[in-house]
Amino acid sequence: MASSSTTLIAALPDDWRAGRFVGRIDRGEGPCPILVENGQVFDMSRVAPTVSALLAGGVVEASQGEALGELADLNLSPDEGAANRLLSPIDLQCVKAAGVTFAVSALERVIEERARGDHAKAAGLRGTLEAALGGNIRSVVPGSPEAAQLKDALIAEGLWSQYLEVAIGPDAEIFTKSPVLSTVGWGMPVGVRSDSTWNNPEPEVVLVADAHGKAVGATLGNDVNLRDFEGRSALLLGKAKDNNASCSLGPLVRLFDDGFTMDDVRSSQVALTITGTDGYVLKGASSMDQISRDPEDLLGQALSEHHYPDGLVLFLGTLFAPTQDRDEPGRGFTHKVGDTVVISNPRLGTLVNPVMTSADAPAWTFGLGDLMRNLAKRGLL
Repeated sequence: MASSSTTLIAALPDDWRAGRFVGRIDRGEGPCPILVENGQVFDMSRVAPTVSALLAGGVVEASQGEALGELADLNLSPDEGAANRLLSPIDLQCVKAAGVTFAVSALERVIEERARGDHAKAAGLRGTLEAALGGNIRSVVPGSPEAAQLKDALIAEGLWSQYLEVAIGPDAEIFTKSPVLSTVGWGMPVGVRSDSTWNNPEPEVVLVADAHGKAVGATLGNDVNLRDFEGRSALLLGKAKDNNASCSLGPLVRLFDDGFTMDDVRSSQVALTITGTDGYVLKGASSMDQISRDPEDLLGQALSEHHYPDGLVLFLGTLFAPTQDRDEPGRGFTHKVGDTVVISNPRLGTLVNPVMTSADAPAWTFGLGDLMRNLAKRGLL
């Protein structure tokens, strides 16, 4: 997807000059962490060779890096071979995700499960389950005595599901979304498996945490999901979620400061537009104020008894669950090659990705070994 600095500027929040942002670019020799402050871009690779290391040491002064000039004057592009190629804004962090964190998404997961991944059965099941669960599940606090009572009632009615367990039970669903270094950034293609017939984007706010598990910023993400695979069996979650180019982040990570805090994450409105080459347009939204679990609680559950010496990012889940028909009545939505997915938030900017199959999307070829060799060759280790 050809892009220019003008397009990237348009993809940033309106108040981007007032915030501090972290990302990565390739200036021709290899990935470089950048810090954007007061509209200026600084190459921080001589201070910290990775974004993970840059975020591990607390507040870093931009003046310690190499000044590259005004962001508006740099030709930052996701295109291969660009002089300043924009990359995914994270590197060594583990990529985790929380699932079924909104009532609507919980209902859709139950529908997938009961339909066994068959989209044709979804419409009828949706009405039945919404009538039985809708009001109760939207008001219940996960892990509360009221949640336990609702669980008992649903079991008695034969309506209990493993998805309802993580929606209203004490333990959130936390899974590994994507291998380290495999995420794609703004302007790069996202991939869906070529053998999937029922899938959708998942527009989400993504927390970025340091090695101590402290949230230091946030960005936007697309947790691409294959509804047919997971619907056939929850044990296929890995195939539904982790595929080539199936995880996008960006455009940059906005760092927390006095002007952007966790409360901004809690009140975030995330907008989604999908535009197809066939003229199809779908619009949706996800409101973080309707999330069932607080972002800090989800981050605590992701940490659990783990250790993340290089930090982690955590997708917080989505309210978006598309039911608008695309082709046949009752079939709902699924991606087509050539779709463009636009995810936006006033404080985090706009993440844009075209859709390809995972088989045809650019292969992930730059792994941990490649990064270590590259940094050593550049004298950064």
